[in-house]
Amino acid sequence: MYVYADNAATTKMSPTAIQAMTDAIEQYWGNPSSLHTTGQTAKEALEAARAEIAQLLGAESPREIYFTSGGSEADNQAILSAAQFGARKGKKHIISTKFEHHAVLHTLQKLQKQGYEVELLDVHETGIVTPEQVKNALRPDTALVTVMYANNEIGTVQPIREIGAVCREAGVLFHTDAVQAVCHIPVSVREDNIDMLSLSAHKFHGPKGIGVLYARKGILLRNLIEGGAQERGKRAGTENMPAILSMAVAMREEMAQMDAVTAKLTTMRDRLIEGLTKIPHSRLNGDRNQRVPATVNFCFEGIEGEALLLMLDAEGIQASSGSACTSGSLDPSHVLLALGLPHEVAHGSLRLSIDAETTDDEITHILTVVPRVVSYLRNMSPVWEALENGEKEHLI
Repeated sequence: MYVYADNAATTKMSPTAIQAMTDAIEQYWGNPSSLHTTGQTAKEALEAARAEIAQLLGAESPREIYFTSGGSEADNQAILSAAQFGARKGKKHIISTKFEHHAVLHTLQKLQKQGYEVELLDVHETGIVTPEQVKNALRPDTALVTVMYANNEIGTVQPIREIGAVCREAGVLFHTDAVQAVCHIPVSVREDNIDMLSLSAHKFHGPKGIGVLYARKGILLRNLIEGGAQERGKRAGTENMPAILSMAVAMREEMAQMDAVTAKLTTMRDRLIEGLTKIPHSRLNGDRNQRVPATVNFCFEGIEGEALLLMLDAEGIQASSGSACTSGSLDPSHVLLALGLPHEVAHGSLRLSIDAETTDDEITHILTVVPRVVSYLRNMSPVWEALENGEKEHLI
């Protein structure tokens, strides 16, 4: 049996999104910046997609939607823009968390080298940062708070609306990386008090290479790409019409069926949690309930995550040990280390992210194969032997 359980890395494009992309290639091939009929026909389709995405996100105006190449670019532009704006007012303090996506963390490291002070909040073993932590960290010179909506590795959902309210009261810009949240849980930029938001289409059955930066009216954006007047002068380059129109269709489709999909996925997710918890010396990473419907992350003591993934793949189960952006690294996940896990435990992690197309039989297959593979690897491991013989102490 073949089971694809790595949807947090990327989803398969839906037939509707593929058809929208094909239609756009055939019908809207003109340059939206051209003044002739073909160009203006493309321009109308572009702006219709922008308006629809704005409405789906709860934005006040389509002019608050900027198309990017994906979540990473949107994260970079949001953070660098807020930092530059803050510096003009003498504010160079930025608050974030220790388990953000590297698109955020690496951008913050870049700013640190430029003299900004970055404060990374603890997330503790629950994988959740509290509004109180944010409030206590705020200072008169704070320029930005950036906290991800849902963690890409462990799936925990942050209290974004409350954090946004804290920032709004303090007059501090608030950005959230919502790549793992949009179309998976309800998100409204107005109701959630969000000033800037990043998303990526390939996380909800749209195409790769296209995303959105939402920036509330009045926020000054810094250009990352120069050379043209596209995106209100804030992102040069001819717009990727097929990808944009496909993304809008995918977002509409996913949000329309979100309630039904959430109910199905939550049931299967909880079944995974209950089954994998029965494996001795295993650990669910992050809060049991405050998480997206489709993602679970476990650690199994005494094994290496890489070996686990390879053996699961041989059994037809495609999963991951964490972020696809760091899949080539042998270092333990920074997210799991932020939860307080020791290195030797963090190395043995498994992320399973399911989808509406996942079946009950596939869940059964996972729950049959994973315990068997974990047991096999442990029987081969001198580390596990030492743990079982009492030479080392179990950490889970």
